[in-house]
Amino acid sequence: MWSPVTSGHPMILGCLLPRFQERCWALSCRGIKRIAGQREQTEAWDKHTSEELKVPFARTATGTFFQEQPKIGNPYLEDAFLQGYLKAHLPSKVLEEVSLDLERFGARVVAEIDSLGRECELNPPALQQYNAWGQRVDHIITCPAWKRLKEIAAEEGLVAEAYERRYANWSRVHQITKLYLYAASSGLFSCPLAMTDGAAKVIETLGISGPLEKAFGHLTSRDPRKFWTSGQWMTERRGGSDVGCSTETVAREQADGTYCLYGFKWFTSATDADMTLTLARIMDVHGEVEQGSRGLSLFFMEVRDKEGKLNGVEVQRLKEKLGTRQVPTAELLLDGAKAHRISAEGRGVASIANMLTITRIHNVNSSVSVMKRIINLGRDYASKRVAFGKFLKDHPLHMQTMARMEVQRRGAFLLLMEIARLLGLEETSMASERDRLLLRLLTPVAKLYTGKQAIAVISEGLECFGGQGYMEDTGLPVALRDAQVLTIWEGTTNILSLDVLRSLTKSQGQALVAFFSAAQGKVELASNIKDLESAVQRMQSAISKLEEFSQRVGSKGPSGMELAARDFAYTLARIYTGALLLEHAARPGASFTDIFTAQRWCTQDLCPVATEEATGSYNPEVASLDTSLVYEGSPVLEGCNQN
Repeated sequence: MWSPVTSGHPMILGCLLPRFQERCWALSCRGIKRIAGQREQTEAWDKHTSEELKVPFARTATGTFFQEQPKIGNPYLEDAFLQGYLKAHLPSKVLEEVSLDLERFGARVVAEIDSLGRECELNPPALQQYNAWGQRVDHIITCPAWKRLKEIAAEEGLVAEAYERRYANWSRVHQITKLYLYAASSGLFSCPLAMTDGAAKVIETLGISGPLEKAFGHLTSRDPRKFWTSGQWMTERRGGSDVGCSTETVAREQADGTYCLYGFKWFTSATDADMTLTLARIMDVHGEVEQGSRGLSLFFMEVRDKEGKLNGVEVQRLKEKLGTRQVPTAELLLDGAKAHRISAEGRGVASIANMLTITRIHNVNSSVSVMKRIINLGRDYASKRVAFGKFLKDHPLHMQTMARMEVQRRGAFLLLMEIARLLGLEETSMASERDRLLLRLLTPVAKLYTGKQAIAVISEGLECFGGQGYMEDTGLPVALRDAQVLTIWEGTTNILSLDVLRSLTKSQGQALVAFFSAAQGKVELASNIKDLESAVQRMQSAISKLEEFSQRVGSKGPSGMELAARDFAYTLARIYTGALLLEHAARPGASFTDIFTAQRWCTQDLCPVATEEATGSYNPEVASLDTSLVYEGSPVLEGCNQN
């Protein structure tokens, strides 16, 4: 339109412009009609596609396949190994009653407890330090599910069962079995129950009188309105295991015979508990205290007074932890907390020995329980998940992996039950000297070893779910985060390994004699079973190697054993667990899987301490090389060399 002919003549342009506009409008209308027609065709095709052809991912649809999630069943009915153990050991009348209780309780775990535990994971505790008017309240807020779990613990007698002793020496086995079914679903309420059981044990041992009579009644009550949980306030800023050197809290005696406590507790588990046991140093009239373990006494205190106010306690903050976030754990300032001394003066550490036995057994229980949970979920998932054209359960390599996990779990379970059996004998005055020595030795051994097993099995278990094992909203990863505490709480692996050596020293070697006697006796029960012949030979060889090592290294004194302590403890765990598995496989009515489990356990290195000794791992010069290896390039080592 803007050609040279028209560009210089405005009148001609004015005449042509209306016609140009009409032409453009006509073209535009035809374009709109064409676009509208195309849109109608597209929508019609989309409708035909989504309704007739059912093509996935059309618009808001997300596909046609959704993986069915794994589910738990009744943990008692689905555990044939547990049922086999109880049938082999419990008297018939006790077995009948206990089995009915465990089946009923297992159903409650699935129907009620498991969902409450998940609620606790999703709603961790919070600290409200001040109210709306600026007053210090230090209120630890826990979710309704946490409170309901406390009520259920009372109703089910999860602590009371051990002290009522309805089944005499088998009461502990009943209680521990019930806790085994419970722990993995409990949302970590198993933690305050461990300390509650430990506190009840201490009180029973020291004598139930005075203020302790009231406390014991609450701790062992089946009435949710009366039931108390107990805390355990031992750890201070300097550390936890070495309480003799790390405890700074002091106690000042009052005119009425009670004490006021002053100190800072760095790590207090289940801080929402009703009462607690704690250590402190008694101040004399000059304000002086005795240092070391001999200066520590054990105290009992209620967390709140009759008006519901905190008893001289200030909550500084809740701890931010890797796992166990369901459990309120706090730093506390004790500023005149009213307490009762319940041990002889200076006998605090000795008085908590029984408590440590109980809480460590609970730790073992939790380790075994969470192993069983991840395996149960994994095997259910394997029957639902299809990969490369068949279910996971039909892939031999997958089943081999899960079978190895199950062997570890079964061995750990028998070790747990053995300790529960020995504890039941001790509590009913039926234990022999050998039984008592074994209980003292095996408790730290089982605690350190099963904690390591749990982390390994759960980590492997998460792989069974592929990427879903890494997704928080599946509820699976929390198991691994929570499991890490099992190797730390109540003594790390090295601390417990040294405790194993102390048990040998204090018994003048008799604990080891008891170990060899018991292990050898169990192995011999399987010596005439052809299918177990190879496993028995490996076990006997391992026992002989351990005896030779103990005689050779033991003659050098405690210092000669310290470097080997960890491997020594692992060896005790593997040999005794192998002996228990052989004993279980040798009983009348044992299944082929019982025999296979014993065979598989005994294929590993049963005496790692002898293996490591043969490589020179415990030579003094190697210890120096260990330090050099760790600190190479570090200014720490350079400073030491200069000095």
